Amino acid sequence: MTKNGCLRLGLGLCIIALIVAGVLGFAAWHYLFSPYKGYSDEVFVEIPHGANTRQLADKLEKAGVIRTRYSLLLWRALHPRAPLQAGEYQFDSPLLPGDVFNKIRRGATYYEVLTVPEGNNIFEIAQLLKSLRYGHPDEFLAAAKNPSLVKDLDPAAPTLEGYLFPASYRVARKTTAAELCRMMVEQFRRHWRELTAGVADADAHRVVTIASMIEKETGTPSERPLIASVFMNRLSRNMPLQCDPTVVYAALRANDYRGTIYRSDLANKDPYNTYVHAGLPPGPIANPGLASLKAALHPARSDYLYFVAKPGMVGQHTFSATLNEHEMAVKAYRHH
Repeated sequence: MTKNGCLRLGLGLCIIALIVAGVLGFAAWHYLFSPYKGYSDEVFVEIPHGANTRQLADKLEKAGVIRTRYSLLLWRALHPRAPLQAGEYQFDSPLLPGDVFNKIRRGATYYEVLTVPEGNNIFEIAQLLKSLRYGHPDEFLAAAKNPSLVKDLDPAAPTLEGYLFPASYRVARKTTAAELCRMMVEQFRRHWRELTAGVADADAHRVVTIASMIEKETGTPSERPLIASVFMNRLSRNMPLQCDPTVVYAALRANDYRGTIYRSDLANKDPYNTYVHAGLPPGPIANPGLASLKAALHPARSDYLYFVAKPGMVGQHTFSATLNEHEMAVKAYRHH
């Protein structure tokens, strides 16, 4: 073979080698670093505290989140000091290994948001939990009926009602009903400490019970201190509170609420019915927000003993000091 022939052969072999190397390199790059989804719908991966990168990579490979563990190990080699955070992660679409790595580095764990409005009671919160994929309403009700979390704050508390602070909470798949109750009670405690700073001998049981009735009676902030004054004035005169929301709560306790108040409800002998029983009910009937708690702690000064909804004024009330004035206001409301 001539010298030129050898050169041509060598050049050809080099070209072939480069092509093969390129193909192999591309295949390796695709294998290691292309988006991947090796599961059907979605998958959850739990990263325990103290897990090393190899254990993490093995879990992700077995779950079908990454094609091979080596892709994650390479990302770890490129970012040796990046913290990888424990928790449960949801995967539901093809991802690059770098995206998987960064998701765990950010600590983007799976959770749902439970938003509890002001004034929701434990029965309403249980219904809200039905909207979550992993909510457990019955377990929540059972946990909420155990007052042990607040016995130091309110020894007379029959349940956790009133102390499950209305706010938004992150709920993971593995969050138990007891853990959710604990989060809500801790939130209440933080606000209670702030509200009662400088208030001598604040009686949590009395204040929270009154605040819960205020919350259920009105959504108008300016009326809350006046509603509080009505309850205080009636209590000081040993008058029954005759608070309609307590009648509803009594019916809810018996799983007998029909969407409105009937005569039979008003005659219900349940201890929460303030038409039948004088004084405060045994405990709160809902979970009040800050405005109602403030109103119960600092009621307005008034001589009002009654209130009724204003005709055509949603959320507003007419306040009266005498029964005659109240009956006139009731008549105006009914004839509207």
